[in-house]
Amino acid sequence: MKKQKQEMNPEPTRSELEILQVLWQLGPSTVRTVNDVLNEQKREVQYTSTLKLMQIMVDKKLLNRDESQMKHIYSPAVEESSTKGHLLDRFVDTMFNGSASSLMMQLLGNKKTSKKELDAIRELLKKMEK
Repeated sequence: MKKQKQEMNPEPTRSELEILQVLWQLGPSTVRTVNDVLNEQKREVQYTSTLKLMQIMVDKKLLNRDESQMKHIYSPAVEESSTKGHLLDRFVDTMFNGSASSLMMQLLGNKKTSKKELDAIRELLKKMEK
């Protein structure tokens, strides 16, 4: 099954992103598996709601559906990194006028950042400067 380019697909909704996160984590899965993980990790969701949303996501080309078995298997039709990159770019553009440094200042100012995280950020900055 071929992955679609992100530009050709509509932006996923919050609920669709939750489903994509499960499939990116677990790989190809049934609706029941996805629904069970959502109920365990996110919030209570009815099976029929998950099924309908995943069918819509197939129509939107966000998911692929393998119908060769009795239980249909769904897999992401979009790549995790390109989807997250696109959503992050839109967020930075919308909320921080395209300024990554403003985003970082806000993040570091609002949340307690561990020494380990700060060390990782410093290391990343050193690599970027080279």
